Amino acid sequence: MTLTMSLSQDIKQVRKSKEILLMTHLVLGYPSFGINRQVITQMVDQGVDIIELQIPFSEPIADGPVILKANHEAINHGVRVGQCLEFAAEMAAQHQIPLLLMTYYNILFRYGVEDFLEQTKENSIRGLIIPDLPPEEGGQYLAACRRLELAPIQIFAPTSGKARMATLAAHGAGFIYCVARRGVTGSPTSFDENFNDYIKRCRQATALPLAVGFGISNRQDVDLLRGKADIAVIGSATIRLVDQQGPEAVGPFIAGLR
Repeated sequence: MTLTMSLSQDIKQVRKSKEILLMTHLVLGYPSFGINRQVITQMVDQGVDIIELQIPFSEPIADGPVILKANHEAINHGVRVGQCLEFAAEMAAQHQIPLLLMTYYNILFRYGVEDFLEQTKENSIRGLIIPDLPPEEGGQYLAACRRLELAPIQIFAPTSGKARMATLAAHGAGFIYCVARRGVTGSPTSFDENFNDYIKRCRQATALPLAVGFGISNRQDVDLLRGKADIAVIGSATIRLVDQQGPEAVGPFIAGLR
């Protein structure tokens, strides 16, 4: 994937040769930037298509206990926003797949929205996920993303109605992140008929690729998303794996997902 095409175009191009793409997630500075480097290298080597880099925040309201703990420990270890941006630039220079930043709006507000996004663009990051910033309150953010050709990825939820999905899709770019269920990250998800109906509604609401996250943790989950979504998002599972078995376990785990 290259910076000469939009993120959504890149995703659609790669989808021509893959039934489903894999997007992974890690918290920057947890357990350390050194381990982040090891994990990212394994992810890329095993064919991960997109990586979401989370800048730690003290109150990550969309995240479950695994990612919440990682956020708090990274902050307690002294991880700062500037370090995260520098690390993201380093990873973007080393790896050709799209990298995204995920964090909460207070981080951008305190850093300065324009400065943060300009630094993001300079670092060759392709887009951002800011789960606590609805488009109605994100005018400055959305305008700067358009100007800088960054993808402001929007989030659908099972509770989103048709009109709400249309509003979100109109302000989004890159892909739509479809939250698989209510609640926070990390808990299992039931891919039942209600889920299938939800994904159909998501498809009808946008021409952008669909990524599904929250509770995707094994090959069976990924397989169930084939033909329904474009991207399977693996989040808490890899962080939990590093905690329990060490960073060297990530490569075999990713290899077994597809």
